[in-house]
Amino acid sequence: MQKLQSQGVHHITLVGAGRQTSIDFWEGVLGMPFIFEQPNLDKPKESHLYFDPGDGRLITIFTDESRTPEKRRTPTDTGCVHHIAFSVSRVTFLQAVARLDERGIKHSGVKDRGFMDSIYFEDPLGLLIELASYRFEPPAGFTHADVLMEAHRLRVARGDYNIAEVHLADAIQALVERSRATLSDDRAPKNPY
Repeated sequence: MQKLQSQGVHHITLVGAGRQTSIDFWEGVLGMPFIFEQPNLDKPKESHLYFDPGDGRLITIFTDESRTPEKRRTPTDTGCVHHIAFSVSRVTFLQAVARLDERGIKHSGVKDRGFMDSIYFEDPLGLLIELASYRFEPPAGFTHADVLMEAHRLRVARGDYNIAEVHLADAIQALVERSRATLSDDRAPKNPY
């Protein structure tokens, strides 16, 4: 038996209402370029809109002009999507509350997640959206997932409840020390003052 090895999210497809509601939200609020449209090849009365969430991958929406937005939270039953999180830069994150407020979009305010900060709000169809901003940048050659895995190991070894900033800083240091050579005999912390 062999795995079907994943190499990343290809796209996420959501069921939308009318075409303009999707364009106004995904491009007009979240800034995702609307890159193309074609019929839903399995259901010709629907259109299929494609948006770039910022990394060249795709968020796609099936739209139908006979459907209208319903102001209710999408189901969160077992097997349902709870929310979709999108990465934003720190400078954008610091503007998010004001920019949501100016549109009258109800939101959670800033939530401390230990290794990132988050803000939650619903799209016009009731899907929970998260704007997430990491508190760290990984060292060159590593990913955020690499740092988080190392931080998790440190957190567990120390018996701490959740990943905190100290775990991230120590994880980054550990990854750099393992991946970068030095001419020094002793790499331990020093106080030159």
